Amino acid sequence: MVTGANSGIGFETARMLAERGARVVLACRSLEKAAVACNAIRMAVPDAELSAVRLDLTSAESVREAAATVSAEFDRIDLLVNNAGAAFGALTLIDGIDRTFVTNVLGPFAFTGLLLPRVLSAPAGRVVTVSSGSHEAGRLDLDDLAYTRRGYGRWRAYARSKLANLLFTFELQRRLAAARERAVAVAAHPGAAATEFGRNSGGLTRIASAPPLRWVFAPLVATAEEGALPILRAAVDTDVRGGEFYGPDGFHGIKGSPHKVQPAAAAEDPAASEMLWEKCEQLTGVHYPLPQRSL
Repeated sequence: MVTGANSGIGFETARMLAERGARVVLACRSLEKAAVACNAIRMAVPDAELSAVRLDLTSAESVREAAATVSAEFDRIDLLVNNAGAAFGALTLIDGIDRTFVTNVLGPFAFTGLLLPRVLSAPAGRVVTVSSGSHEAGRLDLDDLAYTRRGYGRWRAYARSKLANLLFTFELQRRLAAARERAVAVAAHPGAAATEFGRNSGGLTRIASAPPLRWVFAPLVATAEEGALPILRAAVDTDVRGGEFYGPDGFHGIKGSPHKVQPAAAAEDPAASEMLWEKCEQLTGVHYPLPQRSL
């Protein structure tokens, strides 16, 4: 299962998995766009086993409905790729919480928790959550998810959410290990890739991604297919271990071959990850079928 699979890195991840015989579920906010993506994959892989489910990570109801639909259809999930994400230009609150945090953190936390029984039913289930190199600039403030104490900034909010993605991954791995489960949690980041994410962003990122300048910056960034490779390595490499983090090996992790990378120290703080986990449980009402691990 790949979230945000209708375009960019999510699409390339879904396509390459399908090419290698995986049955892939595309979880997308728009079923129409998911259908277009499925047709595009079938052009390259005529016998691809594909299906789609509507998933709006900003809606608790949509997350629960999507998880229920998938759980009813499949008795196991070998791989869940939490790829969907966003960086919103203006502060928009959903139930008093920054929309970027809801989309990138709370939605995936709830979706993963609701599907975890199916992941645990797989012989070697794996959860891959897509973070970003920008997590290094992230500052977690769980008491100010509405940015009342500090002004909102698109990339400040994004960096916070990507740090939270890593804290979530490492905490999930700790809990899986404590429960002696075979499933593992892994993180990855694509570097800087030329995708719709950049073109839908604001400021210099959008300008650099626009058609007049795109050709100038193209040699400096990865293609969507190249950006998907660290996610795919985290997803299928049999040498990958739970709690690892993968990204490009080039200059500043912008592009290159996928390899294991070292996260920022803030991402490996077990006390912070425990606090984030408890906050996510409180805000989503989703509790994982795993014992609480001790600090």
